[in-house]
Amino acid sequence: MSRLFDPIFGTTAVAAATGDRAWLGALCEAEAALARACARAGVIDLPTALEIGAAGAELAGGDVGALGRGAVAGGNPVIPLVALLRERVRAQAGDHAAAAVHTGATSQDVLDTAMMLLAHRALAVVIAELDGCAAATASLAREHRNTAMAGRTLLQQAVPTTFGALAAVWGAGLDRAVAGLNAVRAELPVQLGGAAGTLATLHPHGLDVLTAFADELALAVPSGVWHTERGVVHQLAGALGTAAASVAKVAGDVVLLAQTELGELSEAASGGSSSMAHKHNPIAAVTARAAALQAPGLVATLLAAGAPELQRGAGPWHAEWPALTALLRAAGGAASRLRVCLTGLRVDEAAMARNLNGLTARTGDVDTGHAGELVDRYLAGRPS
Repeated sequence: MSRLFDPIFGTTAVAAATGDRAWLGALCEAEAALARACARAGVIDLPTALEIGAAGAELAGGDVGALGRGAVAGGNPVIPLVALLRERVRAQAGDHAAAAVHTGATSQDVLDTAMMLLAHRALAVVIAELDGCAAATASLAREHRNTAMAGRTLLQQAVPTTFGALAAVWGAGLDRAVAGLNAVRAELPVQLGGAAGTLATLHPHGLDVLTAFADELALAVPSGVWHTERGVVHQLAGALGTAAASVAKVAGDVVLLAQTELGELSEAASGGSSSMAHKHNPIAAVTARAAALQAPGLVATLLAAGAPELQRGAGPWHAEWPALTALLRAAGGAASRLRVCLTGLRVDEAAMARNLNGLTARTGDVDTGHAGELVDRYLAGRPS
């Protein structure tokens, strides 16, 4: 996290849901939910589960830096967290209760579950920002259904279209991105497999604990153990990458159409220059694009980490944590900045007509084809 750069790239919109404190809270919630699930399956007693939950709630407000330093030796933060939980529970309820902490789980179970919990919450923010963008583009499409402008292919004037038709293209991409994120979010699962993915220490109650664990956290029940089958992460990465691309498309078009030589669009937000007072840069679109352009590399990292070895990845799994966190932040930031760009976006119809005149002088035709009807079709098909 950066207090200097996060506001520029819109990352502050999703920062609270992806920061270290959110990670620690999710880890503690996962441990508490596991204890309650074990109690529901009769593996441990309910008072012990409640003690574990209370201790986790206290540790969620603890020293994140100390936990990180303690994670170095074992390579993940669950190991020192479990030690702290056991220490806290032992002090409150004795050795028997302390022994029930982390019952049946391995570090990856807790960390993967926390990662899904964190993603579930962060996606709510990303989706809300994208929904705002999509609503803004729908309004633009409706208002400018028949506003003629020059269509451009390979950055050269082509044939006439309408600004409404262009906004409909933007909106269709954003709507598709929202639908994709909603679908992935609804299927984010818990992880529980134990040391080698067999739930051996929970046998014969393992599947009951797994179902109760998912229910406790309002996450999906997985079809199996996904310690080294990372399709869940790939689907999430793909949906976030698609969302970032949909933002980059809109932002890039705004930047092009806001050029001085075209002047067809401008942002309501100020976009000054330190050396040129006459400039009005489309800076929200610029920074939305900049945030979105960070996503492909992060998606690639998550895909590259998708072939961990045998029953526990030696490095690939670890690479996912910072990459997915950064991808959520990049996609959320891009959507946040695009929403600022589209809020009050100024459409200069006179400039569009002026630029179109240069095209029609050569073609002698202002036919926009089915542009208006395509706008209507897009609007009619939007999710309610």
